[in-house]
Amino acid sequence: MSTERKASASASASLGRSLRGATPRLTDLASTPESPRTPLARTATSFYGSPGGYRSEEEYIVLELGARFVRGGLPGDSTPRCTLSFGPEEQRRAGDYRQWDPGHSSQRRKRRRGHGWGQDHELYRLDVSQADLGLVEDKFERAMREAFNKYFVLDTKPRRVMLAIPPKMPHPLISTMLDVLFGSFQSPSVTLLSSPVVATVAAGLRSALVVDIGWAETVITAVCEYREVHERRTVRAGKLMSEEMAKVLNAALDNEADAGAPPANLSFEEADEVLTRVGWCKAKPRTTRRSTYSAARSSLIAEEFEDAAEAPEPTIAVPFPRHTPPTDVEVPFSTLAQPAESALFAPDTALCEFDDHEWPVHHAMYRALLSLPMDVRRLCMSRIVITGGGSALPGLKARILDELESLVSQKGWDPVRSYGSASARHERIMSQKRENLQLRSEEGEDKVPDSLGPDPPLPAGLQKPEEDPIDAKLSHLSLKNTPSASLIGGVIRGVDTLGAWAGASLVAQQRIKGIVEIEREKYLQHGIQGATREKEISVVPQRQSMGPAVVGRGAGDRASWTLGVWA
Repeated sequence: MSTERKASASASASLGRSLRGATPRLTDLASTPESPRTPLARTATSFYGSPGGYRSEEEYIVLELGARFVRGGLPGDSTPRCTLSFGPEEQRRAGDYRQWDPGHSSQRRKRRRGHGWGQDHELYRLDVSQADLGLVEDKFERAMREAFNKYFVLDTKPRRVMLAIPPKMPHPLISTMLDVLFGSFQSPSVTLLSSPVVATVAAGLRSALVVDIGWAETVITAVCEYREVHERRTVRAGKLMSEEMAKVLNAALDNEADAGAPPANLSFEEADEVLTRVGWCKAKPRTTRRSTYSAARSSLIAEEFEDAAEAPEPTIAVPFPRHTPPTDVEVPFSTLAQPAESALFAPDTALCEFDDHEWPVHHAMYRALLSLPMDVRRLCMSRIVITGGGSALPGLKARILDELESLVSQKGWDPVRSYGSASARHERIMSQKRENLQLRSEEGEDKVPDSLGPDPPLPAGLQKPEEDPIDAKLSHLSLKNTPSASLIGGVIRGVDTLGAWAGASLVAQQRIKGIVEIEREKYLQHGIQGATREKEISVVPQRQSMGPAVVGRGAGDRASWTLGVWA
């Protein structure tokens, strides 16, 4: 045993001497070749690892809150890590194993008595007079725990939250969400961001007309230099489209059913699935005046193909596995476009029959633009951002822009609805003005006189303004440092956006401080009533000394917090 111990001790000593001799010196490190390193200025995206950093207490969690979903992720990501919905399957109690029943998927769920259409799939409703805020809190907390434990996979340190919510959200709902974030997850602070503003950021713009086609309503917000300047709302949104789709499918099932059978009553899940999968929107029918050549050519084509057989209307087979008995119904493909047209545009209803909260989407957009100042309107009308869950319907964005452009060409930007006894004269002047503009565009401006014949000249508001040489010189100088995209204005133009969550992720990554930044200690002490009524906070630096024994706060310090646009 002693011989073996001496042998092992000598082997360990020789190994230690060899390791000490192999240790490189400082001079050797400089000449030793190394593997390539990532530059310090370049950071890997948080999708491949935990968002660690030198100051982990400033890391954010980016959330987007909607009526039927919660999106969550980390700053710097282009897409959220999770999108959690609030259906009945996500609200099962412990011990509820009905989803593993073989016949559960083929059973049609009936709506609860007293519940509205799709209410079981909602997180909240804007009408909080009859809402159960305790249930809303439990739903939101359960979704957040699932997001933190299953998708974020972070350490136990509390994280700041960047929360994008719709504008004009009621205070009880905001308080409920803040209670969950501050109480259950110990967030140091919560920054509230307006969804239209961050959608504008995600589109790469500073000013835009954001049309958010959501679940319960469509919100049209004019954003100028990252500030909300005007807003209009209409109830024509995804919920109304889902109800119209259910009516179309119920009518198709009743036509295929036998005589005396009970009327079909589709569930929300069936109608929503058909709307999501095969729903679409028709293009706007163009009614333009044809020239003589076009009319002759059309008549020649009609005579050539008058004997040709008309192509049958395409149909699509829609399965209904939860119907009694399960069946497949052949539905014309054009019929699947009726819900979007009747719900959002209402072409068969006169405008005098609409209330202020149920205007068609294109009319609400036109009125929002008409209410803006001229310079803001010029920026917003050429930067129309259509977002929201309902905007994913194929053909819907192009239809909205076409309808808005048709309204502008017909009515112009005159806010006067009726001229009374001068209506005939005003219409004659406007028709002559339109003809002159059309001739100028076709034949050139030099060949068309500005006079209108025997009629008096146009009013000052309709005349072409005089060119100021100073303004022309300033605009010429601004072309050198201004991108060409920011100079586009005065035309109807749509711009794509990555969504509100992507804009909030970009804002969080750039460490931009929001106006509505709520600290945990102040909120737990005073609640949401501790917010001031100031909607803006001045960022102009103030003097540090304002007299003896009076010290002013810095530009970034705040004595209290504000709710901003939600106040």
